Amino acid sequence: MSCSRIAVVLATALTTLFTALPQAETVVHLIAPSEWRQKDDMNALVSGLEDWLDAEADWPRRDALPRVRFVSRWQAEARRGATAGSQRGPLRGLYDPDRSEILLVQPWDHRDADDISVLLHELVHHRQAPHHWYCPAAQELPAYRLQEAWLADQGRAIEVNWMAAVLDAGCTPRDIHPD
Repeated sequence: MSCSRIAVVLATALTTLFTALPQAETVVHLIAPSEWRQKDDMNALVSGLEDWLDAEADWPRRDALPRVRFVSRWQAEARRGATAGSQRGPLRGLYDPDRSEILLVQPWDHRDADDISVLLHELVHHRQAPHHWYCPAAQELPAYRLQEAWLADQGRAIEVNWMAAVLDAGCTPRDIHPD
């Protein structure tokens, strides 16, 4: 069997596995589904999202919150770095582990659930940063899963190419970078 056929079979199996995983039976709402809309202060918003992640994420809260900055699309693209090959679609946010900094691409609205979910996704990366990953792309699938769960709590759906996310998370040899 050729390598490309094996890759397709593996990707199909992984996609089926990850999309068929059972959802948690108990939903913990430490922040009410709409409470985030009343948080005008970024630190209060981040703290509320961190509370939600405490109940939902596998990685513990870090001692220090990340710095959050708003940047233009071209500023974010310039800082995109190692994960550039794994991300598809317009860049809406990114996490810089070296600076412990989240960059949110403008326009960004603290009253928009999709924009808040981008911040949550990047907060997941902040929690993941101290842990070993075979490649940066391996962090994306769990971050998307948590983003999906948070949006579901808001009565919204996420648009993700799950096949691409699963393939990227597999860290094929071309993606493994020595640190």
